[in-house]
Amino acid sequence: MALLIIAYPNLQQEDFQKIQSFRKLYDERYYSVVEPHFTFVFPADNISEKDLEIHVKQQLNDEKKFDFSIRRAIVNKDSFSDYYYVFLVPDQGTSNIIKLHDKLYTGPLASQLRLDIDFIPHIGIASSTDPVKCKGRADEWNRSDFEISGSITHLTMINYENGIVEKLADFEL
Repeated sequence: MALLIIAYPNLQQEDFQKIQSFRKLYDERYYSVVEPHFTFVFPADNISEKDLEIHVKQQLNDEKKFDFSIRRAIVNKDSFSDYYYVFLVPDQGTSNIIKLHDKLYTGPLASQLRLDIDFIPHIGIASSTDPVKCKGRADEWNRSDFEISGSITHLTMINYENGIVEKLADFEL
């Protein structure tokens, strides 16, 4: 069992469709697995579902929903595979995401925080083992003056196993 904490952002339908259309063409790894999201806690396997749920509820006790705005795409190399990704990275809301990510990686999750890997808040939109293809796809987004705005109103605990995402719990902010 690999438990994660993610946020499915509230987006305008037009923006959601634009992201999904792009992902359908270029996200060969995750398009059919999970909808657009921000990851707050990456796969954790040394904590029970119940203990993670208790921890997340405690950490979210005083957290409020927040807005974000995305105006750029970047390329990122996966630390664990030969894949490169194209990320939509928020300009506004980044500090909220980072602070909440760091808050969740306390207590029973503290030992799983990877300080050797940069945490980049993002929505993944493309994947390939070819970095040049990913750079071209990021450039395609960045050539236009786009802005995707939305909000994070809740987090979701999921189990990701054998290429399947199972929703386990929602946590309102």
